[in-house]
Amino acid sequence: MAVITLTKDNFQAEVLSSNVPVLVDFWASWCGPCRMVSPIVDEVAEESDGSYKVGKVNVDEQPELAAQYGVMSIPTLLVIENGKTKTSSVGARPKDAILAMLR
Repeated sequence: MAVITLTKDNFQAEVLSSNVPVLVDFWASWCGPCRMVSPIVDEVAEESDGSYKVGKVNVDEQPELAAQYGVMSIPTLLVIENGKTKTSSVGARPKDAILAMLR
């Protein structure tokens, strides 16, 4: 499954109304740790069997979403399930830690 580019226009439909958990990556192009995590997040998305979705929010382009979720540092990863944040982490994480967030 491909990574979904999340914006304020599609966030409700893709994340809050999703019937499966959604891993949301808040990132920016100038962020070194974000560039480290990005290929891992892409890999997690490609390996999805449909039991979860993966989306990315560019904080420079979507500051309202970053503010709404209290994102102060990036990368911030959230797992949102049934419209609520189930778990979160800040900073670069290895793949197994990211996958563990989805369990």
